[in-house]
Amino acid sequence: MFDFEGLTVYQKAKEARKELLRLVIGKHNVDKSLFDQLKRAVLSIILNIAEGTGKSSIHEKRNFFTIARGSTYETAATIDLLKDDGIISDDDHQRLYLAFEEVSKMLMGLIKAVK
Repeated sequence: MFDFEGLTVYQKAKEARKELLRLVIGKHNVDKSLFDQLKRAVLSIILNIAEGTGKSSIHEKRNFFTIARGSTYETAATIDLLKDDGIISDDDHQRLYLAFEEVSKMLMGLIKAVK
């Protein structure tokens, strides 16, 4: 097992990604460029958590976790746009927003904990 697989933040990010994509995939009124950016942003969260966990220097770990957090913010903004465009409901927006907010807070905890 890789170290990142045991991180709660990694598991939560994967769950949130799965739920987000389930709600958006197959919707015909989603702007293609917005959907492509969403997929990249949410994937970036997960991959940067994994890569950061594998780094040996403190600076590199923090950098990758910080990038993951930035991608979490990007995902939250995209979720807002999906709600504004009527792609997802207010309830779905709220649930996804809270899930990614939790991921963001957990990433900040990781950033602070790396010593």
